[in-house]
Amino acid sequence: MRTCAGLPAPEALARIAETLRLLAHPQRLHLIGLLNRVAAAPVHALGAALDAPQAVTSQHLNLMRRAGLVAAERRGKEVWYSLADRRALKVLKCVCNQGGTR
Repeated sequence: MRTCAGLPAPEALARIAETLRLLAHPQRLHLIGLLNRVAAAPVHALGAALDAPQAVTSQHLNLMRRAGLVAAERRGKEVWYSLADRRALKVLKCVCNQGGTR
């Protein structure tokens, strides 16, 4: 639902702000970029690509999964992650395009 000013309703703005807070972490943004490139990967491979402990990577992925940004699928003993909401990728691209401009 949109307000008369063309902005989303306050409830929608609150959800958007929460998603932006969640994405405001370098490792989470890196995970979004990685998942865009590989489509899906197990947590151990994503942790290795981040050069981060598997437990830390798993925590980031679980936060993003609960927010609906990534999807998790069990494949045998491994959990594979993929992008569930491509809008997160749009945020990453937008931020990257602003890198050197002021």
